[in-house]
Amino acid sequence: MFHVGGARSALQNWIFAKQQGGVFVLRIEDTDAARNRPEWTEGILSALDWIGIARGSYEGPHFQSANADEHRAAASRLHAAGRAYYCDCTREAIQARTGSQYQGYDGFCRDRGLEPGPGRALRFRTPDEGETVVVDLVRGEPTFENKLIEDFVIARADGSAVFLLANVVDDMLMGITHVIRAEEHLPNTPKQQLLWDALGVKPPIWAHVPVVVNEKRQKLSKRRDKVALEAYRDEGYLAAAMRNYLMLLGWAPSGDREIVPWSVIESEFRLAEVNPSPAFFDEKKLRAFNGDYIRALPVDEFVAACQPWLTGTETIAPPPWQPAEFDPAAFAEVAPLAQTRIAVLSEIVPNVDFLFLESPLIDEAAWAKAMKEGSAELLDEAIAAFEALPEWAAEPLKATLEEVGAGRGLKLGKAQAPVRVAVTGRSVGLPLFESLAVLGRDRTLTRLRAARLRLV
Repeated sequence: MFHVGGARSALQNWIFAKQQGGVFVLRIEDTDAARNRPEWTEGILSALDWIGIARGSYEGPHFQSANADEHRAAASRLHAAGRAYYCDCTREAIQARTGSQYQGYDGFCRDRGLEPGPGRALRFRTPDEGETVVVDLVRGEPTFENKLIEDFVIARADGSAVFLLANVVDDMLMGITHVIRAEEHLPNTPKQQLLWDALGVKPPIWAHVPVVVNEKRQKLSKRRDKVALEAYRDEGYLAAAMRNYLMLLGWAPSGDREIVPWSVIESEFRLAEVNPSPAFFDEKKLRAFNGDYIRALPVDEFVAACQPWLTGTETIAPPPWQPAEFDPAAFAEVAPLAQTRIAVLSEIVPNVDFLFLESPLIDEAAWAKAMKEGSAELLDEAIAAFEALPEWAAEPLKATLEEVGAGRGLKLGKAQAPVRVAVTGRSVGLPLFESLAVLGRDRTLTRLRAARLRLV
């Protein structure tokens, strides 16, 4: 699944490339067979489509595996130039010599002159002196002492390149000028920059944007947190709301505002203004954001946006009603009421299901709370009053039930509770009397009578 942090970085790369008149390049790093499947690649592409980085508007996707020969050639050049050497040390042997599993490699094979062979990885010979300065558009110029960087592996015993070298070679082949990525990659950067220098090519300009954390200030984890962009999409978050919110993770537009048009974000975003501190992914705030975006939609666009949840798709479960039971005209009538009450589009189903089911789905907890002593008699009176009502419309319905309730010493809020549960199955939802008007006299009375029989 496509991580929300990756989506944030993709948007930042996308905007920066457009601002500079450059090209956004998508590369799929597919050399790890266990983590590479065609459907996962398609998931990345469809997630990018959804947030507005559409296929055809960028270069790629390129696949890292296509450059395997170039990776091997670069490793050979580094070995031939004396910038890399073969090593047969196992992790256990290194730990035995250093006395620690955390100390890193001790350079044991630096001068042994080993040739390629089974069990022999290729290590980069890190300079003993000097320092590596990383030019970073977010973090200034982080500086790393070379003597503190271990001789790191760049190719496995089978000759295949590891991530560090493959990444550098791919960037060289594709002419990458700027790399905008998460802060967690910063420790890799001096190693990669040393590889760029050793291969005789000027490194790109870096920008390490803040890591995205949860409410406990822990890095968002796929194992622990809700991080998949597709999950938010399928729950009913709007792409525009998600785009806007993701861009606020470490950056803010001008003025005292957060919800702004995408055109403003595209024109105002500057990497130099990105805050390097960890960015809190606040799902509650995102949800509120999304609700604001939903309420701002024209009603016809809201109706269209709800369709996947009203009909079901490959990734969205079908609703509890049969297709023939769905009435588009009835939904269009209640859509403006629902639009003001939901924060994600998936909430449309429990708000309107009573309209399209033969009988409502009863929430037993709500039933128990609403059907108190005297509810049976109140339902009897409401049924009789509704049967005699000359005009079946929201205002007369409200006035009638208000009168029934007053006769029993009840305010409208108390009087309508058993009626709402009897008709909709729930204690909260759309405005009751507008709902009854759309449901119709016959269906409303049928449900009230059924509820009354249950109270016998």
